Amino acid sequence: MGKVTSFLLVLLVISVGFNIYLVQNQNSDTISALQDRITSLEEQNRHLTMELYQTNLSLQQARRQLSFYRDEIAELKSKISANNVPGEVGTARLDAPAVLRRVEYSGEFPFMTQQIIEEGTMMEVTVEIKPGKGRVLVETEPLMGVVFQDAANNAVAAAENYLGCDLSGSDVIFSVEAEAEVPEVDGPSAGALMTTLVVAAVENITLPEDITMTGTISPDGHVGEIGGVIEKAKASKAAGKRILMLPEENAHIVRYEAVKKQYGGLTVITQKPVIIDTEEYIEENVGIDVVYVDSLKEIFDVING
Repeated sequence: MGKVTSFLLVLLVISVGFNIYLVQNQNSDTISALQDRITSLEEQNRHLTMELYQTNLSLQQARRQLSFYRDEIAELKSKISANNVPGEVGTARLDAPAVLRRVEYSGEFPFMTQQIIEEGTMMEVTVEIKPGKGRVLVETEPLMGVVFQDAANNAVAAAENYLGCDLSGSDVIFSVEAEAEVPEVDGPSAGALMTTLVVAAVENITLPEDITMTGTISPDGHVGEIGGVIEKAKASKAAGKRILMLPEENAHIVRYEAVKKQYGGLTVITQKPVIIDTEEYIEENVGIDVVYVDSLKEIFDVING
């Protein structure tokens, strides 16, 4: 009996030792794979940072060229329309959702870390149209440079195409008042709303105060995709808006769910992307009605509905 017990104890010790060996090797392989993945991601990040830097340089050069050509066109339009195109007169205003970015720092030097926080906010956007030289002007508070200039130019072009009119005998002046400086990347998302304001001002349409929208605009009137959907929905709800119009291209959003996996004694948490319907998520979790739009016509169908 003693020999059997000793034999079983030996087997138990061998089994435990073998399991420890397997767990250590498995953990070693898992950690090695994770380290390789981190190294790969860091390398990709370096390449993307360099590409972003080059893109920004190209964008700045293109903006300077665009500004030059825009001034030339405005001068030519002014000469052509001086005695031919009557100036339009009108005003309109709406509140527009936007995303503000701020940086939060934690820890102490030299171990400080930073985190970019995105928050939704509302801007008051007004347009005034009066007889002039075909200029498109943007006044902002606080001062935000050219953040909204491209959106304003596209808005006027889209409004002209939609209405079939010529605004070269008018000056279109946008005023944008925000809580803080809006990032340049979010400026184009006001394009659809700015176009709506121009159309409303020319046609003397009264815009409901309980609606708002976000979306880029192209000269042919297409409403394009934007970012910060959830933050903008929350800001719109907080401002008392009843309807938020979103681009059709934003009909789905990606949310991430934490997934835990056990590798021996090591727990690895990964983020699993889940695609969900934007309208359903916002109406259930934020509490504001969402309407998808793809064009200026659809925007005014909602306004007139």
